Amino acid sequence: MDRILVTEKIAAEGLDVLRRAGAVDVKLDLDKAALLAQVAEYDALVVRSATKVTAEVIAAGKQLKVIGRAGTGVDNIDVEAATRNGIIVVNAPASNNVAVAELAIGLLISLARSIPQAHASLQSGKWERTKFVGWEVRGKTLGLVGLGRIGSEVAIRARALEMTILAYDPVVSLDRAEQIGVELVSMDDLLARSDVVSLHIPLVEGTRNLFDASRIARMKRGACLINASRGGIVDEAALMEALDSGQLTAAALDVFSQEPPAPDALVTHHPKIITVPHIGASTAEAQISAGSEVAEGVAAALGGETPRYAVNAPFVAPESWGVLQPYMTLGRQLGRLISQMIVDPVRSYDLEFRGELAEVDTHPVRLAVLQGLLEANSPMRITPVNAPLIARERGVRLTERTDPDAQSYTGLLVVNVQTAENLHCFSGSVLRGESHIIQADGYFVDFVPNGPLLFTYHRDRPGMIGRVGTLLGTSDVNISGMYVGRLAPREQAMMVLTLDEPASAEVLAKIEEEEDIQRAIGVVL
Repeated sequence: MDRILVTEKIAAEGLDVLRRAGAVDVKLDLDKAALLAQVAEYDALVVRSATKVTAEVIAAGKQLKVIGRAGTGVDNIDVEAATRNGIIVVNAPASNNVAVAELAIGLLISLARSIPQAHASLQSGKWERTKFVGWEVRGKTLGLVGLGRIGSEVAIRARALEMTILAYDPVVSLDRAEQIGVELVSMDDLLARSDVVSLHIPLVEGTRNLFDASRIARMKRGACLINASRGGIVDEAALMEALDSGQLTAAALDVFSQEPPAPDALVTHHPKIITVPHIGASTAEAQISAGSEVAEGVAAALGGETPRYAVNAPFVAPESWGVLQPYMTLGRQLGRLISQMIVDPVRSYDLEFRGELAEVDTHPVRLAVLQGLLEANSPMRITPVNAPLIARERGVRLTERTDPDAQSYTGLLVVNVQTAENLHCFSGSVLRGESHIIQADGYFVDFVPNGPLLFTYHRDRPGMIGRVGTLLGTSDVNISGMYVGRLAPREQAMMVLTLDEPASAEVLAKIEEEEDIQRAIGVVL
């Protein structure tokens, strides 16, 4: 019988599932030395957030088949070390969806009716009925930044409140949005039209301080902002300035850039901000769900099945690794590039595997493309294992075909992106073991997709390269490479610049102000 070690409290329902899968030992508050001494005896390890499952712990767990994390994140687990040792890592990413969504709706109602402020007033002995005249959410427009699991749950509940719902999520398909009654729009359109903006995105490098002074200034004047996702997405100083100036009417925060905030933190004392102490997942039901979900994943792994919520990579046969591995890297890079360059809602993706790719099992490459498309806009760690599940939940439509003809290349990976209005083509190949992007949004270029990049869509005119280079130089941004593709002389063109450091939003805005430049995009791969 398999032995399972549980080092932190999980719901009794989860323990019941584990006991049906093996012999369970619950040993709480183990220090590092005790964990290292005991983990070698177990086939499975179940933790929450306090236990640090380091590479040293994983090496000591010579019998471990699976590590389970009863919660959404796996920051306390060395997933790479687990993967190298053939250990499956599972978590419970769906466990708190409803809890967080309901909190967001609660914060929305609280903003509309000033419920915390009215309660505090009455508790202090006052009777101020006329002071707390609110507004009805019915008929108002709610903008959701992120339409993943939690954003979708918020949308379903907001529809019941008779709200108009907009969403910005570059990965979610139009069909999926239509199913839940949401209109997919651009970020700027959402900000301009929404009475309330609610954030449901992960904290990654691209979303840190996403809602800074510039983006808040683009919101509808008098709107409200809700953040029940991750601290650090909202620039708190800029938020308070917007509230003081009247640009925003109110805000509600469940998360903060520093947790817990300092006792004298202004953001927790601002009269127009409703604050709660990161309680989004703090419901009895969510705790039961987390314990049960991770237990089911652990049981599946011990039974030789594929867990629903595995977070590390699938097995690739050694004989296929030499061909597939560089194309898997290319696939992730193409996916990341597309997710940052295509801002319109996507109807479908079509993959073409050409040349040597047509002769092997391309499933791992397909998963790598999905991983790249999804990871920039997902609150969880996206791997080739869970990418198909997340893609299905978001209604991502993806087809694939093979073709032995790769033109002048050994192998060619093509991704065609169909939006409501246009077809965008991206392709790449592997040369001397290194990824090369051959085509970007229909323009033929040839560059190595690595680090920060700058793309410009512009009209082909003399001096364009110099003008952009001058603006970057003035801002101390160094260019390491330059590539240009055009449709015809003096017509539409694309310039790709590889940079030593990312170009700031201010620099991109200045570039777009230049005559004949339609768009400038900063990309980090």
